[in-house]
Amino acid sequence: MDYDPMDGLEVGPRVNVREAAYDHVDFTLENVDLAFANSLRRTILAEVPTIAIDLVEVEANTSVLADEFIAHRLGLIPLNSKQVDDVLYSRDCECDQYCENCSVLLTLHARCTGDEQMIVYARDLVVGEPRPNEWVGLPVITDAEGFGSVICKLRKGQELRMKCIAKKGIAKEHAKWAPTSAVGFEYDPHNKLRHLDYWYEEDPVKEWPLSKNTKEEDAPQPSDLFNYAASPHKFYIDIESIGNLEPDAVVQQGIKVLQQKLAAVIQELTGDEGRNGNGDGGGAAGSLRSPGGGDYGGDVGFATPFGNGGNASAWGGGATPYGATPYGQNGWN
Repeated sequence: MDYDPMDGLEVGPRVNVREAAYDHVDFTLENVDLAFANSLRRTILAEVPTIAIDLVEVEANTSVLADEFIAHRLGLIPLNSKQVDDVLYSRDCECDQYCENCSVLLTLHARCTGDEQMIVYARDLVVGEPRPNEWVGLPVITDAEGFGSVICKLRKGQELRMKCIAKKGIAKEHAKWAPTSAVGFEYDPHNKLRHLDYWYEEDPVKEWPLSKNTKEEDAPQPSDLFNYAASPHKFYIDIESIGNLEPDAVVQQGIKVLQQKLAAVIQELTGDEGRNGNGDGGGAAGSLRSPGGGDYGGDVGFATPFGNGGNASAWGGGATPYGATPYGQNGWN
């Protein structure tokens, strides 16, 4: 099966990082089409795996907050998800409910014995051992005081004693697994393509201020003719992490997940044709296998189902964004 490169690509995808910090990254993505850029955005928002508290076993709660209320607050506390691939999804684990391979145990025990109000913070969560690696499950604490998120407040004699089970998941299942608080996405800041129809009362120019990205592109001239064949080629992406993953790791995981999904689609289309030539598609019934015989399953790093550990693809190029692109050219400049 032959694959044609995306129209208009002179070279592989090009990335220019404009601003980077521990909690966000602002970059431009060029030489890709709108479908690819938007697919990456949606994947980052909904399908990058992280760790979050999923089960709460309440042993004691004499605070004014209901068990469900506190359990919900615990679920929204961001937990470190570095090297989350070391953690199995619960559905893929052989245990009955949870174990050290698919979960992280955290305990919370707080009791107010003084007359002053006691505030229970995320720092009071104690991470149990063993766990898949040394990072996953640690509460993310970014405030200068080192307290973390507020869980609840206790008065004298009130107590909290809970056991929390953190599991791996994605934001498509629940927002608590979201790696980002926001993903800014813009293209064609001057609206040359007329993809936007501004609602306005008197003057759209005055009522719709231009974004900072307009400085990156030339403004349209009144004498310019509208180009019906034009398409966006430059995309402005601003990712804000909640702290469970570094911003660059969020992008890398998004690329990895998108690559795995595309590889699965290709496998479904090719079936067994690459192995025995009968093209009956029988390979989709069990675990996915490559046309060259390599296994392809869930979290397998940056490999594709085309074997060689991700060093080759069905197009003859590299399979990851860190080598050559699927079109045989240098990528991610």
